[in-house]
Amino acid sequence: MTINGAEINMKRAFTLIELLVVIVVIGILAVLLLPIVSSAKSRAQRTVCMNNLRQISLNVLLYASDAADSTPHAAWTSNSSSMYMDGNTAFKKLLDTQSISNVFSCPSDKFYYDFRMNRTVASPFVPKGFHEQSISEYSSYGFNGGEPTVFGYRTPGIAGVKLSSVKNPIRTVLVAELSAYFPWSWHKPESTAPFKNAENVVSFVDGHVSYVKIYWNSAFRYPNGASSLALEFDPPAGYDYQWSGD
Repeated sequence: MTINGAEINMKRAFTLIELLVVIVVIGILAVLLLPIVSSAKSRAQRTVCMNNLRQISLNVLLYASDAADSTPHAAWTSNSSSMYMDGNTAFKKLLDTQSISNVFSCPSDKFYYDFRMNRTVASPFVPKGFHEQSISEYSSYGFNGGEPTVFGYRTPGIAGVKLSSVKNPIRTVLVAELSAYFPWSWHKPESTAPFKNAENVVSFVDGHVSYVKIYWNSAFRYPNGASSLALEFDPPAGYDYQWSGD
């Protein structure tokens, strides 16, 4: 552009309206992409949990092969979550865990509900990893043992049984995320726990690992008013797992 015989180089700048339009478009794209990124991250964490369970389950199966086909049967410990649920994570003490010590924490395990406090109402939410607590034996996963609970009710389970005696190995839980026994879900959480159809990663006696919905009998109450936990009942038809070896 020439003004009074002089060349002037004029660079076109964005107007305020154009800048606002760009900001709005970026905001819309961010809103659209956030669920996709979050979903991808959740799937990646779930994949890690499934791989962890494969390694842990293989060790349980190796233990059984060296113990006349019998699964672990660990005793209760006073600080163990097996005092309150059937995870029976003390089974870690019976395994050769040195080679797999890094697989006992699920990356999605970032909170838990303290069921020791109150089972008549929603249990307190604790914003810390369950695998960081002594009550879980520092594990995100628990063996499907089947010990009596503090209420004197024997839960289904396969502690000390011969694997060859399990009638439905493709359906019978071997090891599961501890959240499955209550249940809640680290992968698709809700505001309170326990809740029905919580989705959890579990391994089975036949060796495969799957992501399943967990049944919870919300209507059942003990004489003292305490509600049931998922581990205390085999699910009705329509669910892809069972706790008992029958």
